[in-house]
Amino acid sequence: MNPDFGKVAVLMGGLSAEREVSLKSGAAVLAALRSHDVDAHGVDVGRDIVGVLQAGDFERVFIALHGRGGEDGVIQGLLESLGLPYTGSGVLGSALSMDKIRSKQVWLAAGLPTPAFARLDEHSDWGAVASELGLPLAVKPVREGSSLGIARVTGVDGIEPARRAAAAFDALVMAEPWIAGDEYTVAILAGEALPVIRLQAPGDFYDYAAKYEAEDTGYHCPCGLAVDDEAALQALAIQAFAALDGRGWGRVDIMRDSEGRPWLLESNTVPGLTDHSLVPLAAQAAGIGFDELVWRILAQTLEAA
Repeated sequence: MNPDFGKVAVLMGGLSAEREVSLKSGAAVLAALRSHDVDAHGVDVGRDIVGVLQAGDFERVFIALHGRGGEDGVIQGLLESLGLPYTGSGVLGSALSMDKIRSKQVWLAAGLPTPAFARLDEHSDWGAVASELGLPLAVKPVREGSSLGIARVTGVDGIEPARRAAAAFDALVMAEPWIAGDEYTVAILAGEALPVIRLQAPGDFYDYAAKYEAEDTGYHCPCGLAVDDEAALQALAIQAFAALDGRGWGRVDIMRDSEGRPWLLESNTVPGLTDHSLVPLAAQAAGIGFDELVWRILAQTLEAA
């Protein structure tokens, strides 16, 4: 067993809408760590997690939890209280990144490009929202991941049904202009941006099915941009991640419109680590295999200890 890490808990599953994806990520992480002779143990997170962690005598934690409860600062705060080093961003960075409205407010305050937005509730004036933001719109839950609950709305009459559908995932719902163009994602590891990936979804956008189920989703790496344009996206992603107090590793999603202007969509502090996931693909393009990637992420907990 590796003496540097001690006994490691790999937190997975949990209670969020992304539970099934998290279980896949956790299983992959567990296998990778064990391939490096790390004394790693999978923990399916439930409401008894405090007792499980205390009884397990763990020395550090690899967080493979996606969505609320794992990616929003909640588990990070618990681990801080227990004095357990953990992977990824801290409480503030996790909470800000999980909340799309707060993310955008921070980015706008920092002078970074992100689409305008409006909060939606049952009292919203749909005509005013469409007039202010334009059509089509992206309607989405504010605190959900994996593109769950997101809809493309092309007419005023479609805003309220889309809001209700999004509200099934989160009471807070927002709308922003639908950016027509190419979608890119930039993985970040230890403060450095990995090669950019251009996403090509078979449907309207890179939704949950395109991420985890479709076999014809395109992942282009090299992304096809000129060297300077790719470097600009990487620099923007690093700025955006740092502005939200992101640490360790993560991913920033960016749209590039028909005029080549970049628009920040969201930051992910615990991206997927499955066979369909983007950070491992970007790492592979940089010459970092999956097992090595997972090792490097865990190694960051030694620096934080």
